[in-house]
Parts: sequence; C-alpha cells; structure tokens
Amino acid sequence: MTPTPWHTDQWFVSPWNYLPEVTASFHFPAKIEIHDLTLRDGEQQAGVLFRKDDKIQIAEALAELGAHRIEAGTPAVSKEDEDAVREIARRKLGPKTFALARCMVEDVKRVVDCGVDGAIVEIPCSEHIIQYAYRWSLQRAMDASIAATRYAHEQGLYVVFFPIDSTRTDIDWYLTLIERVATEGWMDALALVDTTGTISAHAVPFMVKRAQERIHKPLELHFHNDFGHSVVNTIVGLAAGGSVAHVSLNGIGERAGNTPLEETVLSLLTQYGQNVGIRYDKLYETAQLVRHLGQYPIADNRAVSGERLFHVESGIITDWWHNCGDEHILEVFPYRHDLVGQPAPHLVLGKLSSTASIIMALETRGMTATEGQLADILLRVKHKAIEKKAELNDAEFDEIVERVLGHKIQTVQTPA
Repeated sequence: MTPTPWHTDQWFVSPWNYLPEVTASFHFPAKIEIHDLTLRDGEQQAGVLFRKDDKIQIAEALAELGAHRIEAGTPAVSKEDEDAVREIARRKLGPKTFALARCMVEDVKRVVDCGVDGAIVEIPCSEHIIQYAYRWSLQRAMDASIAATRYAHEQGLYVVFFPIDSTRTDIDWYLTLIERVATEGWMDALALVDTTGTISAHAVPFMVKRAQERIHKPLELHFHNDFGHSVVNTIVGLAAGGSVAHVSLNGIGERAGNTPLEETVLSLLTQYGQNVGIRYDKLYETAQLVRHLGQYPIADNRAVSGERLFHVESGIITDWWHNCGDEHILEVFPYRHDLVGQPAPHLVLGKLSSTASIIMALETRGMTATEGQLADILLRVKHKAIEKKAELNDAEFDEIVERVLGHKIQTVQTPA
C-alpha cells in the first residue's frame, strides 16, 4: 500500500477530507499550539478535585505528552492551588505555564508571584452577564480590563485577554472592547471564548475574521461542549486562522466540559493532515491518569480514551475482524489502537456474537469445533448473555465449551 494522507498504516479516514474542493478555504497556521486546561477549567467540573500532588503529576504527564502550554490553575482559588501553580512553574517541565487571573490587579500580582510564563486575564464581556451576573457597569468592565492587562504586561507576562461569554454579546460592543484593550491596555493574544458552548460551527469563521480585522493579534480558541460541538468548532477556528486550541483531557470542565484534547489532536492529525507534534501514543495513558486522579467516570466507549473502545461484540464486525486479521485491521477500526496507546482489540462474547466470535474464542484456546458444535456453543452463549443481561466472562464461556465438546479446558486465555 502506498501511504496517503487519509490511509496510512495507522489510520484510514475518508479521502473526501483531502479533496481540493474541501481544503481550498483552509488557513491553518504554520504551528498549532495545544493549551491544556485540565488543571484549571477542567477542575471546574462538579465533583472533580485535584490536590497539589495530583496537579504536579498531571503536569508532568502533560509535558511527556508534548502539550505546548499548561494552564496550571487560579492562584486566587486557594493557597494549595497557588502552591501547585508555583511548583509547576518552578519545575520548568517544558511546556509554558499559564495561570488565570480575574481582571483585577491584585489577582494578576498573585499570578506574577507564581513565576509563570503567561496570564489568562478574564473579564465578563456580554452586556447581560455584566449587568445580571456581575452587576457591574460596562465602563467598569472596560476600565478593569485595561488596567489588569496593562499591569500584567508591565510585569513581563505573556497576556491572553479572555473575555467571558464573547459569543453571546453584541458584536459591535465586543469589537470595541477588544480594540480598546489592545490599544489602551495590552494583549499578546485574544481568546475567542464560547463560555456556554452556544456558537455554531458556521459562525466560528465569522468570529475569527471580525476579530482579526479589528486587532491583528494571535487568536486562541476556547469552546465549551454544551451542544457537543467543541471539537468541530475548535478545528473550524484553527482552519480559519486561529493558532491555539484550549483543550482538556477527557473534555472535563464546567457543565458539559471543555474541548477534549485527545479527540481534537487525533482529528487534526488524521482528518486534516495537521500534526501538532505531541506523543499520540500517550493519549490513552494520560487521559486515564487524569480520570483516575479526578475520580470521575467517563463513557467506556468514549473516543480515544474509553476503556472499551476497542472491544468487539457485534457478530458482523467480529466476522470482519476474523477475516482481516491484523494486516487489514483498518477495515474494522478507523485508527489502530496503538496509535493512541490503547490496549489491543478485545473479543466480547454476548447476545450479539456470531459463529466467527466462537471460532475466534476457541482459537485463543487452541481449540476447534464442528459446525454443529459451533452452533450449539453460540446458542448457549446467547442464552446465557440474555439471562444475565451482560457479556460472558472466561469461566462462563469455558463451562459452555466443556459441556458441548465433552472435555475439560486445561488452559484458559482471555479472548483477544
């Protein structure tokens, strides 16, 4: 096979993704940076809490993964958070370290004291959130933004201006705010912030274009996932000229969470030909570490990081797998398990199993059976699965095989 962008030895996606008619409007930057939010915005997911040692361990894993930037926390939240941010910055793990500050000079001072490389300086942006949630005047928001960003710059920080709820504000007010902050305060970059996940993919290029027209600054993409659009919106924003993706492992964060890191980078690599330069084979391991330390569940079939993503029960898919073997495994899965560091595909025996499922399970045990025996075993497997409303474990399958074949299994191996 001659490798193509859509079909390599590691993935097989749609060739349509790479047609000139599709890619003609893309304006991806020369370098896309991954800004990880797990330790700050990710921890805002209800019930998730990382201690200082957890944060350091995750930061070290993110450095091994190859993330370009780590948003280590908000020093104003607690003394322990401040200590974690300070320690992560002190260790100089490789990625640039950032911390969040509200648009208050006192908050920025705490960020500066932690020794980080940059500050995410946030301010309420939409008129309604300023009025109802903060009970501020628009002028107060403007003045605070100018003062805090200017001070952060004077202290030598890389300043990302972060206007909350950007996507639900009046476009003219929004553009006026960012322009005045850029000229009277300071911003090294502007975050396009979809706090409530409400922007559509078709509106993202418009937002990028209007911001670029007004301030000529690098744009960072911070999209939430309330409507399940965050990965698509982030990629569309990058294709329109944004240069930094704000992401979190497993997509954790407030409400429906932030843009999932693992899904975003894998899609960029395989469907858009954009290699962001991370260790893709560390994705599963790193995502599982965060899930374990945060003590929260994720769907077991979640893209990239689900523990049962490469488990197969359906008879027709098992038949494909049996026929294809490892040589043509990309006929069964769009990307190989080892591309993202997942365990090898695993056979599940249950209600949806087929004759191929039984053949494969017997092969792992070094056994064969006649057509009649295969049919008998399959019928018993389906009956048992329905009875217990779950898949069969090794012992249950072996018991069925012993009953049908009439001899005891000496060595039991997990079907693989």
